[in-house]
Amino acid sequence: MGKIFYLMGKSASGKDTIYKRLLKECPGLCPTLLYTTRPMRDGERQGVEYYFITEGELEGFERRGKVIERRNYLTAVGLWSYATVDDGKMGRGMDDYLSIGTLESYEKMKRYFGEIVLPVYIMVETGIRLERALMRERQQRKPNYVEMCRRFLADEEDFSEENLMRLGVCEMFENENLDRCVENIKSLILRERF
Repeated sequence: MGKIFYLMGKSASGKDTIYKRLLKECPGLCPTLLYTTRPMRDGERQGVEYYFITEGELEGFERRGKVIERRNYLTAVGLWSYATVDDGKMGRGMDDYLSIGTLESYEKMKRYFGEIVLPVYIMVETGIRLERALMRERQQRKPNYVEMCRRFLADEEDFSEENLMRLGVCEMFENENLDRCVENIKSLILRERF
């Protein structure tokens, strides 16, 4: 049976960049795209970073029993939801997948699929994360610093040491140097895949 490598970390830890690099550099690793009701950011594309859908469309998936996990965030500009939807492939065949999300979503995926879900936790020093988050937000057409701060503070609680330990997340990858971090994660993936 294939594995699901579950990439997670606090906001501005480099998850999206690492996710894209791993998909490019690990042949045969299949992407898992989340569905979200949040607005598309500048530079994002439908079906590449996420599937951008309406709340009604997400509720339709829930009625059909297709939602594995869903996270709702009351943001400074309204309710945003992120969800993993069961497409009938992931976790059933021999393919290996790369997924991305929060610690809470990891817990739900682990409950749904069991031991084939393996945590990959990205760490970055708090000050560096704050600088990255601010730089990213400044690049938006309409920067939303209040939402950036809300996300930043929420991550401190969500990814507490207690929560990480409770869920058995013990392999952590420092993203001080992107190339080194990606190589270390690739080594883990190779070990687990073969």
